Amino acid sequence: MTPPPAATEAPAAEPAAPTVDVASPPAAAAPPAGGGALVLVGMLLVALNLRAAVTSLGALLDEVRTGLALSGAMAGFVTTLPTIAFAGLGALTPWLVRRYQPARVLVVAMLALAAGQVLRVATDSALVFVLTSALALAGIAVANILLPMLVKQYFPHRTGLVTGAYTMALTIGTTVAAASAVPVAHAFGSWRAGLGVWAGLAAVAVLPWVPLALRARAARRAASPTAAPAARVRIRPERTRLGWAMAVYFGAQSLSGYAIMGWLAQLFRDAGYPAETAGLLLAGVTALGVPVALVMPTLAGRLRTLRPLVLALTAASTASYVGLALAPHGLAPLWVLLLALGQGAFPLILTTIGLRARTAEGTVALSAFAQSTGYVIAALGPLLVGVLYEATGGWTAPLGFLIGALAMQTAAGMVIARPRFIEDER
Repeated sequence: MTPPPAATEAPAAEPAAPTVDVASPPAAAAPPAGGGALVLVGMLLVALNLRAAVTSLGALLDEVRTGLALSGAMAGFVTTLPTIAFAGLGALTPWLVRRYQPARVLVVAMLALAAGQVLRVATDSALVFVLTSALALAGIAVANILLPMLVKQYFPHRTGLVTGAYTMALTIGTTVAAASAVPVAHAFGSWRAGLGVWAGLAAVAVLPWVPLALRARAARRAASPTAAPAARVRIRPERTRLGWAMAVYFGAQSLSGYAIMGWLAQLFRDAGYPAETAGLLLAGVTALGVPVALVMPTLAGRLRTLRPLVLALTAASTASYVGLALAPHGLAPLWVLLLALGQGAFPLILTTIGLRARTAEGTVALSAFAQSTGYVIAALGPLLVGVLYEATGGWTAPLGFLIGALAMQTAAGMVIARPRFIEDER
């Protein structure tokens, strides 16, 4: 691949969004001998952990509120903490990657996730619970940003396939944690077991990265100390149209995703479904998203332009929102299927992050900016849907809001659809 041209250096006094100073290496580093399979296993194990700590808490929130005597305001803060952590802490990842090997960063991230999940179930203090939850979420935030970079670095010619695999693992982890947290808690007689069990999964995810981190450290020490330093460029996604389009697309699709996860069951209950059926319909969106998560990145990697996928996802989401507004009861399975298809925008944007950068370093800069900015946008979704629902007493206005967000997502999708690279933009 052609190395990216040098970008103009920004004045040092200007404020920086997620950026990264990078050397100009080859477009992708080859995996160490025998290390490619270990990297892939490590990525899949990390992906399984990326939502388990969040969805298990959502399933047990009532029990946690009672057990820790959380106020309504504190409980509301706990539910918005993931998007806050993903936005703020994810932005620090490029800084970490400039100083430490990605494998070492992931070891610490997964240890933080495991420790945070253990500590938060060992306390009776609401404040300590929030702080240790933030520690766990810090590990997730860093891993969120690193996975697209690792795909670019180790699997540059299989971007779609590998992104699909780890996105599917993420979806499976999300679904299993949400479905099993309550049964585990009931089996052990405490909500603490339903939350704490996932620390074991995070600890397992550390294992592949330890030898990779040691290998990377040895390789760095063996490198010639007299080698001339490579030319450095600064990648600033926040100064490019592509960077902002990626952030808006990521944010708008995450906004709808969090709103659906938070409110879809209530919509179906208001439509006349019993609570159990409403929960199953919500779970259906996630379950049907598993094959979508596998197929979508592969399709994106094979198409020259992503416009057909962007428009198809928009059509599916629009049809589902209109259907939920007009006939939420009679055709509920159809709307669930269309919602699952529309949520394929998530694996699509994760794949596009790698497709729109020439280098692993460009990928981590773009990933950090798109995700950290996008999660700020996403945090508004459940809140505004709740405000509109309470103000109007129905679902027409909230669904109209989601259609408006979908229009913004589609406009951004048209910008990122054509082939271009973040390193080439000023």
